[in-house]
Amino acid sequence: MKKMWIVPLLTMVLGLCLGASMPVSPAAPEYAKWGTVAVKVTQQKYNADILDYKHVGRTDIQPKLSEEKFKLWVRSKTGKEFGVLVSIRFNPATDQIETINFSETDR
Repeated sequence: MKKMWIVPLLTMVLGLCLGASMPVSPAAPEYAKWGTVAVKVTQQKYNADILDYKHVGRTDIQPKLSEEKFKLWVRSKTGKEFGVLVSIRFNPATDQIETINFSETDR
């Protein structure tokens, strides 16, 4: 009789041990939502495919004004590839966008 409860107990302990060793996926970085905005507005402005993007960095300009910068690599419908630097200024307390600026680059 005693052996009957040992198997389920060992199964449960083994399951807990294996579950505890599984990696936990990290949370999305804070800039991810602004990267999504940068991609969408660049697609709309240039009517182009986004091939890649990089988060350049964040600057806290004032207590109620921050700026996220991204570099996107795009391909126009004619096949031309070029870079677009996107700067998004926003209120970090409310996430309200103040301005979005674009600057084209060949690198």
